[in-house]
Amino acid sequence: MFATDLALATPLLILAGAALFLLVLGAYLPRPERVVGLGAMAALAASAVAAVVGPQGQAFSGALTADAASVFAQVVICLGSLVSIPLGQAWFARRGIRHFEFPVLVLLAALGMAMMAGAGDLLSLYIGVELQSLALYVMAALQRDDAKASEAGLKYFVLGALSSGLLLYGASLVYGFSGAIRFDAIAAAVQGEAGTGVLFGLVFMICGLAFKVSAAPFHMWTPDVYEGAPTPVVAFFAGAPKLAAMLLFARVLAEAFPLAADQWRQVLILIALASVAVGALAGLAQTNLKRLWAYSSIANVGYAVLGLAAGTAQGVQAMLVFMALYSVSVIGFFACLAALSRNGRPLETLEDMAGLFQQRPWLSLALTIFALSGLGLPPFAGFWGKYYVFMAAVNAGDPVLLWSAVAALVGSVIAAFYYLRLVKVMWFDPAPGETDRPPVEAGAIAIGAAAFTFPVVLGLMPLIDRYAAAAAVALGLG
Repeated sequence: MFATDLALATPLLILAGAALFLLVLGAYLPRPERVVGLGAMAALAASAVAAVVGPQGQAFSGALTADAASVFAQVVICLGSLVSIPLGQAWFARRGIRHFEFPVLVLLAALGMAMMAGAGDLLSLYIGVELQSLALYVMAALQRDDAKASEAGLKYFVLGALSSGLLLYGASLVYGFSGAIRFDAIAAAVQGEAGTGVLFGLVFMICGLAFKVSAAPFHMWTPDVYEGAPTPVVAFFAGAPKLAAMLLFARVLAEAFPLAADQWRQVLILIALASVAVGALAGLAQTNLKRLWAYSSIANVGYAVLGLAAGTAQGVQAMLVFMALYSVSVIGFFACLAALSRNGRPLETLEDMAGLFQQRPWLSLALTIFALSGLGLPPFAGFWGKYYVFMAAVNAGDPVLLWSAVAALVGSVIAAFYYLRLVKVMWFDPAPGETDRPPVEAGAIAIGAAAFTFPVVLGLMPLIDRYAAAAAVALGLG
């Protein structure tokens, strides 16, 4: 039994062991950044492979679940984390900051995300969320001499502690009124007749998880943290952590409250529509690109939550496809920002991007692709993600969901203004000065991510679709 548990937990043990080993190794080596970075990347790749080829089942009395859903999430999490390491290390090195701890923090955050993706009870859920969150708090404030970064880390920590309190209080209410902590045991205890106490607990848990994905009205931290945190750190926590939190969202609702869909669907629809509205309307007033993409991420989370609100296997599949494609685009966008500077000053505003196409055509083309993908224009990844979400909402057979999809589509049209404004500024406005030569790492990651925003052209959509469908079936909705 213990050997089986260890086999199922192998991907997590690889990450935990590597993080501890590299932390000690980095403390003794004179220049540990390169060795620790390569070791962390190797550990992430090994963890992804172990998740794919390893056995599936439940470990540690149901606390950890290894199934198609957790495997899908862990592969995306590990790939997103792996790409973030060279991007971040090169960015910090150019500023004279030597933090060998950055790859270790990425490993610990990836470990927390993997625990979230495979959580089978309320305790493993909370431990995974907190392990991921604590690593991200430190990463947001890693540039200690920068006042904005310190402010971003403090705001993220304070508001994150509040959301953790909401999540823990909700979990305690669910446990108190159901008498169980395992998701399947909670479902058996509730049996579709969720009482007032359990519903209150579920709402508090939804609020806590909504904070983790920066869904409105729990989005207050997002613009400030995106603006203040180091750019490669934002690239990291704008993608993979949200996928992990959205999968945890789906697992809690599908496995612990499958017959209470009529209750939690109402809350999710309100969150989805509020997120799309806030992201679309507030983004219109932004001139700082990091804040602009923060509001864009709020709107995009709204689309993902709308797919989950369908309460069907197709809805979960749509959410997973959307988040996987979105993770690629958002990492690529912030890699572009990390690559661009003028006289050593980062380009972070719309004015800074004026005339970029004449000076850096490849990076401006990549930024254009990411903007059009965020807009949802075919054949880019953003179009396919929204197509899956809207189809899931329409096919759910609920008139409220149908009109919610229409409202979300209107929000997408409104948001098109700020995406197209960025394209116009880059291609047609005069440049205020010459930009610096972009670093190789960030430029390569940006161009590579831009190529992957054509999933149909690359033949990736059938592969993503198949594994997302298997993950949705594993969660048991529909």
